[in-house]
Amino acid sequence: MITMEALQLAIRERINTYNESDAPLVSRELSTISLLNSLNQILAVEVTSPFNVPRQNISAMDGYSIATGSKLDKDSIIEIVGESQAGNPYDQELAKNLQAGQGVRIFTGAVVPSSCDTVIMQENTDFAEIRDSIDKSQPYDITLTQACRSDDNIREQGEEVESGEIVLQRGKRLNPSDISLLANLGVDKVSVFKPLIVGILATGDELVALGRELEHLAQIYNSNTPTLKTLLANLPITIQDYGIIADNLEDTTTAVTKAMQECDVLISTAGVSVGDYDFLTTVIEQLGQISHYKVAMKPGKPFVFGELFGESSKDIDKPVLYFGLPGNPLSTIVGALQFVIPALWQMSGALLSEQPITLNLKATLTNDVKKSVGRKDFQRGFLTQTSEGYQVECFTSQQSHRIKQLSRANCFVVIDKDNGNVASGSIVDVQPFSWLYI
Repeated sequence: MITMEALQLAIRERINTYNESDAPLVSRELSTISLLNSLNQILAVEVTSPFNVPRQNISAMDGYSIATGSKLDKDSIIEIVGESQAGNPYDQELAKNLQAGQGVRIFTGAVVPSSCDTVIMQENTDFAEIRDSIDKSQPYDITLTQACRSDDNIREQGEEVESGEIVLQRGKRLNPSDISLLANLGVDKVSVFKPLIVGILATGDELVALGRELEHLAQIYNSNTPTLKTLLANLPITIQDYGIIADNLEDTTTAVTKAMQECDVLISTAGVSVGDYDFLTTVIEQLGQISHYKVAMKPGKPFVFGELFGESSKDIDKPVLYFGLPGNPLSTIVGALQFVIPALWQMSGALLSEQPITLNLKATLTNDVKKSVGRKDFQRGFLTQTSEGYQVECFTSQQSHRIKQLSRANCFVVIDKDNGNVASGSIVDVQPFSWLYI
């Protein structure tokens, strides 16, 4: 068996080669989409700013914009001769004639007149005392109540972003903050990598699709396909559902061949063990190769990573990477989170720094946990935050088929393969489920 960490590394290295040689990112097909539809898409072309941000010197607060050369000592008197509002600046021709000792009333976000070099906070003047006696249609005087410095409270032109500056790199996974930045720059469309086509198929004579009736007690509903589709919903991919494949070699070969010709990646659930009716590994070896099989983790030991390239060079123009997940829902989730999802982000062109990270916390275990040495365990638990830190309780029963228990958990307690039983009070590693925190 390969360790989980070694398999993760092997997958990353294979995808590096895929992105550089088999289906190079430099020649990957692009798509131009609306900014409003770009969340979680991978930027294919760097974005440069069309202008400075701020576009002009603007005020950082409400107060008074004071002409260059004015005395800024306590009790200095400034003549206010006009006003600058956000979207309605003080006349720039008049601004050229401002003299030392003069200024204009200014508001947050308003343009600072070209002849001014500082903004005095309203609170640092006697404005509050004289407010009711001011005729704003005429010049009026204010007095500084404390000494001030030049260049205060001005956001200078281009101090945040300069015109022509690269603001987002190729390979950036677009998040709400990126969309905010681009909207501020007036960008309404972006070029992204065209989504990967990811095929999903489930195997098993016992499986029945949702919406159909169970005809006898040996049948169960196919839960793994809905589970996978939900887990992959936020990725920049297009999912092709190949349905449920019967447990026979012919149907399995037909389905895999079709998926190989239509997809960039194929993910299957069940059929990768060594049972008499598990045909997927046989078909994958006939149409490609299995790189790794069996990983030292629990649940999810029978995990297959391989690739499909057909029986001749005419079958497909690039390898189709293959992930074979076990049949029970818990193993599907663990395998998808630890291997499949990171791989798909990488294949989609996301920079390493842009690929989602797995949140790991330290928590105090509140009950004894049984574990055998030899495999990394992902035990379901319930994490709580107290005034003393995080605490986690592992569920007593950890069989991988317990779906109700999985629904009640909010985290995995991760125990290293070399560890055995863990006593209550121990500090353990915890991975909270991403769908349960903001």
